[in-house]
Amino acid sequence: MHCFNCGSYIAPGVRFCSSCGSPAADPEATRIVRSQPGGMANASDTDLEHTVFTVRPTLLFVKIGYGLAVIGAILLIILLASVGAPAWVSVLLALALLLIPAYYHLKRNMIRYTVTDSKMEIDTGLIARTTRNIPLSKIQDVTVSASISQRVMGFGNIIVDNASEIGGTTILKNINNPRHYADLLLRELRRSH
Repeated sequence: MHCFNCGSYIAPGVRFCSSCGSPAADPEATRIVRSQPGGMANASDTDLEHTVFTVRPTLLFVKIGYGLAVIGAILLIILLASVGAPAWVSVLLALALLLIPAYYHLKRNMIRYTVTDSKMEIDTGLIARTTRNIPLSKIQDVTVSASISQRVMGFGNIIVDNASEIGGTTILKNINNPRHYADLLLRELRRSH
């Protein structure tokens, strides 16, 4: 192998040129060829998927649950202290109250919706994951639905109708700013058709 800077011979296994000190290139290194602007796109560039957005259900209910659990835990500790219960019992019972919002937090994190430039993925599960893929070409309609309470709090549901044999409707539940994500999905549908 020869030095790219001065052209001197570099023995195998040597990391720097003995003549000029520049780093020796690894002959086994993989080189990535980038497409030039205005040039033809590489065939492998068109095979790559690009993520449009990834979203989970709103965290609002979990935050409210944690707040209520903390208030309840403080009140429980005060109540048990006034009765004369041991401090460690009241602290354990108070911490047990935090398990309720922690369960819903975990349940919320088990759902993830991802839209790429070719499909919509719905990932569910914590340890064992299930991924449902809906090609964008099969999506027929996107609807945003929000009850009065959902509208007041700024979230709603996105209902996706598709031409699937299993089930024609997929609901993305309790999404913050659902109109924004529905618009992004519709924009990708227009690009793909």
